[in-house]
Amino acid sequence: MVVSPHVADATARVDVDQPASEGGSDNGETADERRPLVDLFGDLRTSRAGLSVREAARRLVVYGPNTLSRRTGRRWPRELLGQFTQPLAILLALAAVLAWFGGSPALAVAVVAVILLNAGFAFVQEMQAERAVEALAAFLPATTRVLRDGIRTEIAARDLVPGDVLIVAEGDRVCADARIIDGSLVLDLSALTGESLPATRSAGPADAGISLLEATDLVFSGTTCTGGEASTVVTRTGMHTELGRIAALSQRGAAERSPLERQVRRATWIIAVVAVVVGVLFLPVGVWAGLGWAAAISFSIGLIVANVPEGLLPTITLALAAGVRDLARRGAVVKRLSAVETLGSTTVICTDKTGTLTENRMRVTHLWLPGAEYDTTSAAAVDDTAAGALAAAAAACTTAQPPTGAQPAGSGDPTELALLRLAEELNVAVAPSGRDTARRAVFHFDAHLKRMSTVDEDAGTLVIRTKGALETVLPCCGQILDRQGRPQALDESIRLELQHALDRYAARGLRVLAVAARTLDHDQPAPADRQQAESGLTLLGLVAMVDPPRAGVAAAVVAAHRAGIRIHVITGDYGPTAAEIARQVGLGHEGRRIVAGDELDRLSDTDLDTILAGNDEIVFARVSPEAKLRICEALRAQGETVAMTGDGVNDAPALRHADIGVAMGRSGTDVAREAATMVLTDDNFATIVVAVDAGRRVFDNVRKFVLYIFAHAVPEVVPFLIFALSGGAIPLPLTVLQILAIDLGTETLPALALGREPAEPGLMDRPPRPRAAGVIDRALLLRAWLLLGGVSAVLVMGGYLFTLWRAGWHPGDPTGAGTPLHHAYLQATTITFAGIVACQIGTAFAARTDRASLFTIGLFSNRFLLWGIAFELVFTAAVIYAPPLQGVFGTAALSPAQLAIIAPFPVIVWGVDELVRWVRRRAPHPQDEVRP
Repeated sequence: MVVSPHVADATARVDVDQPASEGGSDNGETADERRPLVDLFGDLRTSRAGLSVREAARRLVVYGPNTLSRRTGRRWPRELLGQFTQPLAILLALAAVLAWFGGSPALAVAVVAVILLNAGFAFVQEMQAERAVEALAAFLPATTRVLRDGIRTEIAARDLVPGDVLIVAEGDRVCADARIIDGSLVLDLSALTGESLPATRSAGPADAGISLLEATDLVFSGTTCTGGEASTVVTRTGMHTELGRIAALSQRGAAERSPLERQVRRATWIIAVVAVVVGVLFLPVGVWAGLGWAAAISFSIGLIVANVPEGLLPTITLALAAGVRDLARRGAVVKRLSAVETLGSTTVICTDKTGTLTENRMRVTHLWLPGAEYDTTSAAAVDDTAAGALAAAAAACTTAQPPTGAQPAGSGDPTELALLRLAEELNVAVAPSGRDTARRAVFHFDAHLKRMSTVDEDAGTLVIRTKGALETVLPCCGQILDRQGRPQALDESIRLELQHALDRYAARGLRVLAVAARTLDHDQPAPADRQQAESGLTLLGLVAMVDPPRAGVAAAVVAAHRAGIRIHVITGDYGPTAAEIARQVGLGHEGRRIVAGDELDRLSDTDLDTILAGNDEIVFARVSPEAKLRICEALRAQGETVAMTGDGVNDAPALRHADIGVAMGRSGTDVAREAATMVLTDDNFATIVVAVDAGRRVFDNVRKFVLYIFAHAVPEVVPFLIFALSGGAIPLPLTVLQILAIDLGTETLPALALGREPAEPGLMDRPPRPRAAGVIDRALLLRAWLLLGGVSAVLVMGGYLFTLWRAGWHPGDPTGAGTPLHHAYLQATTITFAGIVACQIGTAFAARTDRASLFTIGLFSNRFLLWGIAFELVFTAAVIYAPPLQGVFGTAALSPAQLAIIAPFPVIVWGVDELVRWVRRRAPHPQDEVRP
């Protein structure tokens, strides 16, 4: 695409090219963007040099931030109502209805209160989780480039104001409505028009008689630039843009539920159905066994309430949100909760090289010219006119901006910044202002062609300069410049010498660029297209630069391998160069396989599947965006969970198709960041492995509190079963209100604390879990219901029966109010209640690890759990010893001897589980074998 920066209105007034004066008029939002450019500048009180910093700050106060307002205040009634339609809430409502018609209005009111409390608690948790995730936008502030005081500056997109001169380039998301001053763009307007075909927009006379969206010189907020570069003047911002006018685009869709949440939701429905079926079946059984209808209904309500794991769904949501916040603090911004779960099952990482495995801080180290090579790390040793010409040509064929006071690091591609530094070090510096003024056209870097070209005016003559991969630049050249500046034919010996130099540099991990040029005849116009420009060139030489591996990447690769994750390198760089970087960070093995882009294109899908099915880690070099997508789809078809990195516009399809699309926060384009699931704020590969570790930890923690919640359902249900099956001969060991006190009063805080549990030792030494593996599986249910729940049920029923027996009770003896055994019965039910709480404590400690011993992570390493248990004990003591609560919950004070009965319960529950885990650790485990 040709970008011609000199298509501006020829009638521009002299003052248009002067900086905007202070205190301009405030009619920017009503400026007619179709007026002639000179008049538009006047209306906006701006110029080609942009606004001054002071004037921009003043206008920001006048017009407000460049953001779209969202109407979210009225969402809460719908969100709150949704809490009452959860399957568990419906189940409790059924229990309340049964209690009311069964002659227990007080119990019905208590159950309704539970529904209200649980819904309110869940609503508050989910709203907090949503706000926490939305607040992560602060980690990824949208930025854009503008001219302020005539200097190109990067600012927050929300600080744009009418009159700003906005620079739009390939990969940018347009963040305001604007009129093109000069240049040409290819835009994706689908966000506004729904049209998927790209549209070309360029500077020129204002269009009349057509709609704004069809105007060929206007760009709009919400669209994305897929090619070209242009400077534009901002006409409208915020809610005044076309995007802001379309109300439908401001409506947020329903939040996507993660597979984990969907699975748990299905499980809760299963629990609800089972509870209802069991309750209905045992209702006639209880009556047949001699219970009255009131007692049978009370029994059915007890079964239903005992099977309801209140707070399960909001606790999961909160655990996922906590994982997202933790990842953000560690450099990985996850854009939706569902991604946290997926991260933990990643089996393959497809990573770029530059900026991800490497530092993305290029430095030119060598120059190659016919018959000469120079080490540029000692610039004083480079005293060659031809070397200076090579460096100057390479620097001229750039669009990057070198460091300034406003931007100490500069802006633009790191490779181009390195070329600008080289020219400065060799005393042939290329001033960006002069470079941009002399530019007549630019053919931007093409991911398929692997080269870019510029057409610049030099002393009245047009010069074409091209830089890119040697294999793509060399076919465009017919000759090479010798040391004396004379062209000579590119014969076979020179081509062989070039290839040897390329391989030698690549073997040392250097990136190599070829630079070529052509001077046009004095009367020859600028080329009309790329093919015409990039032909008949003269090769000037090679530039080799180093981009060293990032610190910490090698250790991250070791951790990934230990976790059973394979890593493929997919790069546009030269194969041997990428392979050397891969070797330095520990990827692959000696003789690692390199698949070049042309070889990949020739492979059939079956051949590609065969290559990817092995355990090798492959370097895919000179890969096109389509090939990157093809690799991703092939891996997913084999059942792999793929994390794919990318930073360019053309990476967007692969990022969308991957299970986890990972974009670069610093070097990545807006398009890539929008398409990705996760954005690395530090562009570091090691952060991906950190995210996988966090994803596994979150998944494990969800299993821990699901185990904890499910385990104590058994000791809550068993007392009702014994009561029913004995026909009432054994009085009810537990009341419904005591169950509610356990589920709402003592369970919640420890469950939340388990969601904050540190990673279990060996977490990253395990292979990834299969895609189909769920959080609730047979092993978890057996451990919860048979092991932990079964031991707890035996203990609490033993304590209950022992207490009654000590008081002289025999089966069938009356224990109602006014009977001699009534106080002993109250103490026995209190033993059951307190025993379940004690077993909960043991279960909480047992649930902290899946296979490892609790001693490997420390008894007191989770302070949140300790505080939760402390609250649990205080609440239990209040229910047992506070007279007002004794009447409500049907409890009685326990003696020290009775407390001594339940004191060992936590240790017994934890000890049995610890013993089983010890046996499991010594038995072979099929998932312990990590893939090579």
